[in-house]
Amino acid sequence: VNNAGINGFTIDADRFKALTSRIGEDTKELERIFEKPETKELATETYELAEECIKTNYYGVKSVTEALIPLLQLSDSPRIVNVSSSPACLKNISNETALEILGDVDELTEKRIDMVLHTLLKDFKENLIETKGWPTFGTAYIISKACLNAYSRILAIFFAKFQVNCVCPNFVKTDMNHGIGIYTVEEGAKPAVTIALFPNDGPSGCFYDRFEVSEF
Repeated sequence: VNNAGINGFTIDADRFKALTSRIGEDTKELERIFEKPETKELATETYELAEECIKTNYYGVKSVTEALIPLLQLSDSPRIVNVSSSPACLKNISNETALEILGDVDELTEKRIDMVLHTLLKDFKENLIETKGWPTFGTAYIISKACLNAYSRILAIFFAKFQVNCVCPNFVKTDMNHGIGIYTVEEGAKPAVTIALFPNDGPSGCFYDRFEVSEF
């Protein structure tokens, strides 16, 4: 289970907590907290933070996976579960380059995924994020997870004897969210553990929103 993740932006923690405290326990409102203009105003996204986010969330996970594959090949039930995010599903992305490359599973390659990330960082540096149709909040986080989803699909095809799946645990109360969320850490871990313990004839190459199969 690969759970590498940083959000790629900084946020005014005190003001963020004050904002969420006004929402209280309204689950639907909490789920939409990062869509609110007030939240976006509290956050700072820079090229440097985006680069760090991509290195951790995509290349970090990829490096660990590549290092462990020889060991997994010795197993009679090799599993890879990559922790992803529902906002990284392609329906939430408008950038033409990302959609063309990440949406064409038959032509997916690691080099083509690199092209998406290179283009994103180039547009970040040139202040073209909104103009080019990238997500305007949590940009690097969302695209790094979208690329992780794509990489997982490549693995599922190439290693046919593996079970390779992605899962979004939903909004979990972690340090990354300053303790704000809907699910406890234990509740957040349960979907990934459940998927990792699927029987040997279980599915591969799928994206789960918690326990339900969803679209990439």
